[in-house]
Amino acid sequence: MAAVIQASRRLRNLLTCRLTARTNLGLSLNLHPLSSFAQDEPSKAAPEEAPGHSYESLRVTSAQKHILHVQLNRPEKRNAMNKAFWREMVVCFNKIAEDADCRAVVISGAGKMFTSGIDFVDMASGLLQPAGDDVARISWHLHSLLSRYQETFSVIEKCPKPVIGAIHGGCIGAGVDLITACDIRYCTQDASFQVKEVDLGLAADVGTLQRLPRVIGNQSLVNELAFTARKMMADEALDCGLVSRVFPDKEVMLDAAFALAAEISSKSPVAVQSTKINLLYSRDHSVTDSLNFMKSWNMSMLQTEDVVKSLQALMEKKELKTITFSKL
Repeated sequence: MAAVIQASRRLRNLLTCRLTARTNLGLSLNLHPLSSFAQDEPSKAAPEEAPGHSYESLRVTSAQKHILHVQLNRPEKRNAMNKAFWREMVVCFNKIAEDADCRAVVISGAGKMFTSGIDFVDMASGLLQPAGDDVARISWHLHSLLSRYQETFSVIEKCPKPVIGAIHGGCIGAGVDLITACDIRYCTQDASFQVKEVDLGLAADVGTLQRLPRVIGNQSLVNELAFTARKMMADEALDCGLVSRVFPDKEVMLDAAFALAAEISSKSPVAVQSTKINLLYSRDHSVTDSLNFMKSWNMSMLQTEDVVKSLQALMEKKELKTITFSKL
């Protein structure tokens, strides 16, 4: 192990010299590629179900190397979120967070729309008819229940792997809570977004009111959407920053989402996951606190072999997808 560390340091020193040396010194280092194995090209075969991911409300497949595709999979119910969904999303993304093979995730909905939101037929007994008649105990139960429901989408944000939301058709109610926890959002031209909760007699309570203002940066628009439950169509969603791209149909959108995921997964997983963690920390803290957190983070992460590999690829004018980064 000591020999490996020493060799890595020698290579790092050589790379540093090459990057900083004057061109008129005529310095020439014959560095050999660190890896001759290119990453696999995206597969055109039918996606396989990801090992260890068997769910009632979700379908998880290995879309390409290092990429998982999580589908809301109740198309006959317009992907309404039933009791199984709220439980299974937490299990699913906790597994993904620990999956060293996964470097990016795409979330989409099966069938004709992304999701119609909460399945109140399935959920009504727990939400609207809590057991008992003591106010304190009923409230305590609902507090615990809502904490679990909030975690269903918080796990997406906590997952260190970048998550791309691919939305088509309607994205209603809790669907907006879900996508605001994603890192990147694409949608189709027929997509619509609706903070529906006020029409149901309640305030959105699992993430929309907390994340949407930060996502679009327009409190007036957020208030309008939340107070009225009106639909926001794809073009408006693009203009306000809820999504970053709009596509003509679902197939084209998914192709673009997987291409983006493949581009992300070709980078150093240390660099990408460190970037997500620090972006989220900076969102919720002052600049000074965030810079201090960044120093503490990178005093260890800068020592990764991925820096050496990435710099060598840059100097040799190689694409990063030709470099093999170790699992993280």
